[in-house]
Amino acid sequence: MGTGEGLKLHARKTSRKVEERLESARLYKKFGFIRREARVTAVYSDAPRSNTNVKSDQTAMLATYNVDREEQLQHEYNQVMKAVSQLTDIHRRIIEMRYLSDDGVTDIHVYVDMHMSERSYYYAKSKAMKQLAYALRLEVFNEEAAS
Repeated sequence: MGTGEGLKLHARKTSRKVEERLESARLYKKFGFIRREARVTAVYSDAPRSNTNVKSDQTAMLATYNVDREEQLQHEYNQVMKAVSQLTDIHRRIIEMRYLSDDGVTDIHVYVDMHMSERSYYYAKSKAMKQLAYALRLEVFNEEAAS
């Protein structure tokens, strides 16, 4: 099979992955990173204690998780913002208004606010989502059966 043969973009799954990444970026922009905290609640048990010589350092594990996860979220946020900035003006406005602004903004709010027809809006939004999918490497492909 040659390059690209038998592969077709799965538009709905690809769009869903892009929407998830945009939502993550919006939440990161709004709240930053909320760190996990160690639990310090004592656990009591009737079972006799045994020494396994295995040490668990929950605080160190959480600190590592927090640093790694925060770096990952910051990196993903930066990728999203860079990709969005590369879109055409109309595509960028659609994505920013629909996905990167306040909660509860729907498609109808955006196309009415932008004075676009519903059909033109969905066409432009679809094109913007596809461009973001490629830029962020979030494409999902269906493999078609060989004929």
